[in-house]
Amino acid sequence: MRIPLHLQIVIGMLIGVLGACLVLYFEPSPSDKLLWISNIKPIGDIFLRLIYMCLIPLIFSALVLGINGFGKTEKLNKTAWQMLKFTIVASTIAVIIGIVLVLLIHPGSGLSKDDLQKIVSSAGAPTDQIKKGIENNASHSLGNTLVNLFPKNPFEDIVHAYDGSYTGGGMIAIIVFSIIIGIAMVKSPVEKIQTFKSFLEGLYTICMKVIQFGMILAPIGVASLLFVLTLNIGISFIGILFKYLLLVIVALLIQEFVVFGMILKYFSKCPPRWFFKNIRAVMLTAFSTSSGSATLPIAIEVSSEQLKMPKDLSNFILTIGTTSNQAGTAIYQGITIIFLAQCFGIDLNFVQILAVVGLALFAGIGTIGVPGGSMPVLMLILIYLGIPAEAIAIIYGLDRILDMCRTVVNVSGDLVALVYINNRTIKT
Repeated sequence: MRIPLHLQIVIGMLIGVLGACLVLYFEPSPSDKLLWISNIKPIGDIFLRLIYMCLIPLIFSALVLGINGFGKTEKLNKTAWQMLKFTIVASTIAVIIGIVLVLLIHPGSGLSKDDLQKIVSSAGAPTDQIKKGIENNASHSLGNTLVNLFPKNPFEDIVHAYDGSYTGGGMIAIIVFSIIIGIAMVKSPVEKIQTFKSFLEGLYTICMKVIQFGMILAPIGVASLLFVLTLNIGISFIGILFKYLLLVIVALLIQEFVVFGMILKYFSKCPPRWFFKNIRAVMLTAFSTSSGSATLPIAIEVSSEQLKMPKDLSNFILTIGTTSNQAGTAIYQGITIIFLAQCFGIDLNFVQILAVVGLALFAGIGTIGVPGGSMPVLMLILIYLGIPAEAIAIIYGLDRILDMCRTVVNVSGDLVALVYINNRTIKT
């Protein structure tokens, strides 16, 4: 009997974590650790690269075909408006949940200056590299930022789509480009675009097939990724930052099962238990890869096969959601900013807290869906509030763990939005 994919991934996760714990039990030297990592890490890298290599053409073809499938501009506008409303409301609720919890519990108020210095000096966060990217981005005006959404050379943005320090539009510019092409197709005579449409359909099919090849390696790749992660950080991340870690996870769980559950039950007429049962493979892939982008092909497949959502709507909503609908990132940003302010004894006033809400909401909408994609945005917000940029080192060792958790919420939110918008479409 064939084991379901989500169970294979769970087994891979357990093997990776337990294998690393076994190695750590024998207290390996730094050189031995490096040897283990250099031998195991390539397996996980190959798994991710098999997905990433076809991701850009998949996003382009899925989004263009999704928009073209609407047939009428009015329907496209209505769907986009529904997605925007859902994103703003869901992300705002997420940020408020996180900020209320962190203000009530004060997880960062018990750290001494010695503790802070120890964590900062031992975390090893590459702050210089990240700060360089921040300085480049901060030098751009709002006008330049808006201009960068419209790529002068789409291929340049494709090359730098996963580069957090890139000052151009990157992934968002690719999505804007795809949307424009899709709208142009809707406005064009059908007989003139049929060849191009057939090409995109073939490209989409091929990309999904290549990604299916990659998913064969998923259990092994996940085991490799979690082995390396556990070996790098050990179990020392609990200690003094346990309250912060637990707080973020609790806030994410509230968003995932309470907020999204209520949206599904009362606004989408979809049983939450049935929904979460059918997206298990998506949630596990999101958790193990820490990447909404890498999870996109699985989400598209599950939305069609398990949730029975319209293909055109799925392609459009899920592709847009990889960079725009990220409630998990919004929660993480809001809690982390105030936590770090508490660590350094900085009391944020009401106006600054409102600014954190707005900036965290923006971060949830504009962050690229790759591991660590929110880190540059987080540093930019810290600098804006007068918190030392080096404070990022305090939570840097935990970021990958929390990245895994918030990616699950981000990806789940995209699927919840899909079910919600589909329900609204059927009603009208």
